Amino acid sequence: EGLAGIGACVSTVTEKGNTVTAVNYAIYSRKGMTAAEYGKSERAHWGIENSLHWVLDIAFREDESRIRAGNAAENMNMARHIGVNLLKQEKSCKMGIASKRKKCGYDMAYLYKVLGGLNTGIK
Repeated sequence: EGLAGIGACVSTVTEKGNTVTAVNYAIYSRKGMTAAEYGKSERAHWGIENSLHWVLDIAFREDESRIRAGNAAENMNMARHIGVNLLKQEKSCKMGIASKRKKCGYDMAYLYKVLGGLNTGIK
């Protein structure tokens, strides 16, 4: 139990002629982890980070949130996750999460369709 190792993952990305190198450090508790296993674990972690947190940052502007009082930040985080899950479940429109969220703001029928994922009985 406890700390078994420290790892560093160096990644270099070139996009539109601009190269950025980042180093991510991590601690892990699994003993005997090989470099290949650590790399696989890091890729799995960043897959989750990119798929969920990117959506929360872009569609829900989570990074810009200034909610701090009491349990409000935790409650809002839970509401955002529920929103992402409901929008992902709704398959009638081929749009991204941000576009679906915006559509819910001006199309009440679509909002009710999305909320139908909650099984509220709303038609």
